[in-house]
Amino acid sequence: MRIVIAEDDALLREGLALLLRAESLDVVATADGPDGFLAAVDEHRPDVAIVDVRMPPTHTDEGVRAAVEARRRQPELAVLVLSAYVEQAFATELLAGGARGLGYLLKERVGRVEEFLGALHRVAGGGTAIDPEVVAQLLTRSRPDAGLDRLSAREREVLALMAEGLGNAAIAARLVVTDGAVHKHIRSIFAKLDLPPTDAADRRVTAVLRYLDAVRR
Repeated sequence: MRIVIAEDDALLREGLALLLRAESLDVVATADGPDGFLAAVDEHRPDVAIVDVRMPPTHTDEGVRAAVEARRRQPELAVLVLSAYVEQAFATELLAGGARGLGYLLKERVGRVEEFLGALHRVAGGGTAIDPEVVAQLLTRSRPDAGLDRLSAREREVLALMAEGLGNAAIAARLVVTDGAVHKHIRSIFAKLDLPPTDAADRRVTAVLRYLDAVRR
């Protein structure tokens, strides 16, 4: 796995590089700003980019815009975005995009090495990794939805873990239940949200977006 890191905090940037190299991952370049990041992507053609949301010169959304541009130049690039706190607008846009190989984690998650590495590998494999705190805050802010109101407490737990990007086996392990139980809960979620099987959309993504749709309005 070839990785480029874009982070203006030198301590975090070098700490991430050391951590990943200790795991035998190939950090091919680091950058402290969007221009250096895009140049590194063009030069090294990495598999994954780890990008801070806020970067120089204004420390607003330069990292996000650079990540979008990097994906335009290299559509297969997986991107894991790091943020110091939940930034609602970007988090909902990330999920609404429906693109594979995207993640959004709070920086505090980096200190939980196993979780961070798991999210990185999931994103690199084309999956989604959304920080549990991001999911929790967005769900709390959501307006009521008639279909969502029909979900049981356990089904809401399952849907929240789906939003983090976990597969059925990982959800079963987190909730200490069987894979069969998770499959049953997901079937029930789809039924209660009126999501029949279709080739036009991924029902897992659609179910998660139902939670987040009210946040964007």
